Amino acid sequence: MDDGPITIGNNVMFAPHVTITATGHPLHPAARPHGEQFSAPVVIEDYVWVGSNVTILPGVTIGKGSVIAAGAVVAANVPPMVVAGGVPARILREITEADREWHYKAPRTLSATATTAPAPATTKETAR
Repeated sequence: MDDGPITIGNNVMFAPHVTITATGHPLHPAARPHGEQFSAPVVIEDYVWVGSNVTILPGVTIGKGSVIAAGAVVAANVPPMVVAGGVPARILREITEADREWHYKAPRTLSATATTAPAPATTKETAR
């Protein structure tokens, strides 16, 4: 949605299926029967890389050189030179000089032994 300004800097990379919205609606149903909405500018500074399926919400600024991980929902400002990801997006780490040296890193293999079941109770927990 583009009812508010969206500013995109130089050398910004977008992967497929990125959504940038500069508008939103009130949460309470009584406040939106006639299509009421608000607009807030979105700013994406220079050298940002936005991954696949990212959603950027109204009023957000993404700082110079930052990377937004695939699938993130960006609802808060992102400072320069960080990697942010998640729902909602949070800072995962800083981008440092060590990141200048890079190479392809093969993905890890998921383990069949990993489970989402809770860990067994310890003796203290069992005694409660």
